[in-house]
Amino acid sequence: MNKNKVATFGEQVRLLREEAKFSLREVAEQIGIDTSLLGKIERNDRQPTKEQIKFIAKFFNIDEKNLIKEFISDQIAYKILEEEADLDTLKVAEKKIQYLKSKKSVPGNP
Repeated sequence: MNKNKVATFGEQVRLLREEAKFSLREVAEQIGIDTSLLGKIERNDRQPTKEQIKFIAKFFNIDEKNLIKEFISDQIAYKILEEEADLDTLKVAEKKIQYLKSKKSVPGNP
């Protein structure tokens, strides 16, 4: 995946497939999903499951964690746009993540 280019998860999957010169049908068959579902994922009309992301990463021999990171970043970006929130929302979320992580490391907290 090209680190310099910003693209959605689906666009990245399409780019991987096209660069490898595979048809939609070939990739869908190899990762065990319907061709139309893969097309919808590539067009960002449907979101893949974690299991499907795992199969996509394995098929294209790319790091699964990076692919999941790309997927989650899409979800966050879409939510920010949907709520018409500003980027300060991300800063607040980052602080909350740090807070929640620190709470988990305290003995006695679930």
